[in-house]
Amino acid sequence: MSSPLALSPHARLVTDLFGTEQQPIACIDEALPDPQAVVNIAARHDFRPIGPFYPGVRAAVSQQVAMPLVERLLPLLEQTFGLSRPPQFLECFLSLMTVQAADLKPIQRFPHFDGVEDSRLAVLLYLDQAETTGTAFYRQRATGFESVDAERLDEYRTSLEREVAHHGLPEAGYIGTESALFERIFAVAGRFNRMVIYRGNALHCADVPAGFAPEKDPRKGRLTLNLFLH
Repeated sequence: MSSPLALSPHARLVTDLFGTEQQPIACIDEALPDPQAVVNIAARHDFRPIGPFYPGVRAAVSQQVAMPLVERLLPLLEQTFGLSRPPQFLECFLSLMTVQAADLKPIQRFPHFDGVEDSRLAVLLYLDQAETTGTAFYRQRATGFESVDAERLDEYRTSLEREVAHHGLPEAGYIGTESALFERIFAVAGRFNRMVIYRGNALHCADVPAGFAPEKDPRKGRLTLNLFLH
């Protein structure tokens, strides 16, 4: 039996570059042949908080189940992102955003990066039929950084601490298009059954509209699949 996450033969892929750093990004529409089946499977999972950063709950997905989603794309990803070898499985989660904007921890109010390695890729599959959210990418105003690698990490942190000391922490809420510390440079709409792939060290955050009301039912809420490759 094939994986419910096997890439659809009708998937449509487009690659692009964004920002002054010209970061590559891949966008695949109609990614799954039956996305509703995956939503129904997710509804039977046991979700729980994993880590301090994601504003919601998650359920782990195995390598065996997850990798059919990208196996056909690995040579293209190697070329698009300038990798020295085809990317490999790191970890994967079904993720459900459940935290109200007013309850976000300070670290959750900023754009983030998943790791400092240029070889780390984030694969994000939108499974929310409401299609009201997406993913946005940012530039740190003080440094101009749109991504954070090992060489930039100390400068990024020092600058962020200095700017927070000057401007204060952002008010509780998901970051919007602009802030005193960050400028939004690109965004992807979270269309149902759309998959987007980007470098994990790009500064990014969920693009959440004002008044967003999280749902705790995976069949109704902001459900995504988050697959990480390296």
